[in-house]
Amino acid sequence: MRSFRAEVSGRVGDAFDGAGEQNLHLGLCIKTALTLARLTTIKTLAGFDFAFQPSLDRQRILALAELTFIERAEVVHLLGPPGTGKTHLASALAIEAVKAGRSVHFSTLADIVASLAEAEREGKLRERIRYLRRPQLLVVDEIGYLPITPGGGNLFFQLVNARYEKGAMMVTSNRGFAEWGEVFGDPAVATALLDRLLHHAVVIQIEGASYRLRQHADLVPEHVRSKALNTPPPAPKRRGRPPARKASDHENG
Repeated sequence: MRSFRAEVSGRVGDAFDGAGEQNLHLGLCIKTALTLARLTTIKTLAGFDFAFQPSLDRQRILALAELTFIERAEVVHLLGPPGTGKTHLASALAIEAVKAGRSVHFSTLADIVASLAEAEREGKLRERIRYLRRPQLLVVDEIGYLPITPGGGNLFFQLVNARYEKGAMMVTSNRGFAEWGEVFGDPAVATALLDRLLHHAVVIQIEGASYRLRQHADLVPEHVRSKALNTPPPAPKRRGRPPARKASDHENG
């Protein structure tokens, strides 16, 4: 389970003197942050194989590493089939943010929704949303991989709405935007989410093959290897909180 939370300030960049994933010299604050995060594998931009993903603009990714999108409270979307490096890039950019002293929270969508649902049951939803609104960068990994529980889409919308134009986000997904109604089990919720997540957005689409399957590419059907996501549609015009729906009206995404 990937889960990364780090709230670090000061000269944490000094802890990253070396080059390459194997030569990082971690300072005490970074080690503490990674321990709290339970992040066992450090991913860096230097360790990303851009040559394996020719559809990816290296300079565009390096520009994101300058972190100006955080200052502008923008949303970065990393889209692509499984295994194309979305989580690697999201983790590496999160590390760059930590090095720069930014506060970061990294989690999967499933874990975020589960934590919001638990907080709602305990009558602490407002406090949990306030907690997740605090980091300067919120990274939401794996949108579309697991079904969303009934009502989970509405909970996630409340978090996104709370961060809208106040804090930067980065999301990874293996599903095109046109499929988000299915992912969240409610087209109205998906429309409201995309309305905010695409308003101030940077969309990076990776259309390459899977790193994990590269040694066994001959065993994978061609249509699977070459599958690409749908291009992003125009930002939805609908604004406002999604209409209240009964739990029975939701379907798993």
